[in-house]
Amino acid sequence: MSHIGQHKKRSFYICPIFLYFIMAKTIVVIGGQWGDEGKGKLVDFLAKQADVIARATGGNNAGHTVVVEDQKFKFHLLPSGTIHKGKLNICGNGMVIYPKQIIKEINTLEEKGFTLTDKELAVSSSSHVITEEQIQKDLATGKKVGTTGRGIGPCYMAKIERTGLRMSEFIKEDNEEANRLAPFVKDTYTLINQALEDKKNILIEGAQGTMLDIDHGTYPYVTSSNPTAGGQCSGLGIGPTKIDDVIAIIKAYTTRVGRGPFTTELGTDEQTTEEGTWDKIEPNFEEQLKQAAEKGNGGDEYHQGKYLRLMGREYGTTTGRPRRTGWFDGVVARYARRINGLTTFALTKLDCFQDLDKIKLCTHYEIDGEKTKDFPTDLEELKKAKPIYEEMDGWKSDISEAKTFEDLHENCQKYVKRIEELTGVPMCIVSVGPKRSQTIILKKEHLF
Repeated sequence: MSHIGQHKKRSFYICPIFLYFIMAKTIVVIGGQWGDEGKGKLVDFLAKQADVIARATGGNNAGHTVVVEDQKFKFHLLPSGTIHKGKLNICGNGMVIYPKQIIKEINTLEEKGFTLTDKELAVSSSSHVITEEQIQKDLATGKKVGTTGRGIGPCYMAKIERTGLRMSEFIKEDNEEANRLAPFVKDTYTLINQALEDKKNILIEGAQGTMLDIDHGTYPYVTSSNPTAGGQCSGLGIGPTKIDDVIAIIKAYTTRVGRGPFTTELGTDEQTTEEGTWDKIEPNFEEQLKQAAEKGNGGDEYHQGKYLRLMGREYGTTTGRPRRTGWFDGVVARYARRINGLTTFALTKLDCFQDLDKIKLCTHYEIDGEKTKDFPTDLEELKKAKPIYEEMDGWKSDISEAKTFEDLHENCQKYVKRIEELTGVPMCIVSVGPKRSQTIILKKEHLF
């Protein structure tokens, strides 16, 4: 064979491999529990390599905080990519948007030096607008399931009844809010599909969590949309074959907000509510934390939960109310794996155990004397479920400065590996604090 022929043959085999490594990806990040898992930080971490950051579902009932150096950014509607210059951020057709709130977030970013142009923010013309009347209805009727009272449910009801107000109609109104938003309102399905065709890195930022999904969550104690992986496709107008990786964010323990069954809960919903909002906790935080650790190590379950709540600052970004707290639930995590078709997990809040002698993980439920590894979707069955725990030794040390997995205490490493075993899903990221720098990458192949 000639030299030229050999060269051609080598080129044929080498080029596809090279192209594989430079191929763009579309990654979906969703919550693997009841929301509040720390998606904001991980999405911000991934957004650095993304060209497009999109949100598909929900409204300003969601909230997340991103910490960049000494600045905190609190988002309820805008995607996290808005603090990264030159990125396209999309609010998809599956969202419900309260004009006053999204304008407030745009203005707040401008005050901090992040002015958004219509090249950096696009709001779907097909998204629905939350009205003042819908907020009042939610405030009057939403308490039974513990909603945030922000009109989310009534807005989705109007959408399904085909009586809702779309953003394309809203911006035709002659008022200050409509005029402010009009430059950003576009047919976003064309933008995201063009980005796919142009081989851009796309990050889809989920809101809430798997267990709050209207179809797959603990109904009726759920949100009004589909925050699971499938909902991201319909909420943006892209096909499921376009998704390369689905990452679920999970905490090293479990929390939930609002009413509804919570199998691994430490203490009761009533005890947690009595603690009050964050503004009442903050003044004597250190004293309460010390007391919770002492009583928790003495076996008091409520104080074990309170310790995790204090260490994790488990108080809502949107409401300030305390989150119900419990041990890690492997049954829920396995359910999230199946429902979302997960490729990997990212673990957050691993740094919140440092004063605990023992740590528990729920491996199975017991229902009517029967042991099961499967999550029951029937609410009455779930109410009867009792957690079956496995106990592990704590690490009694501060891991927040760890840079690699090997830097973590041996018992901490065992805990992470045990979660992988329980869920059957590999861990791609471990977070040991709220800052971007407090992120340990375990499996780069699932990331950009």
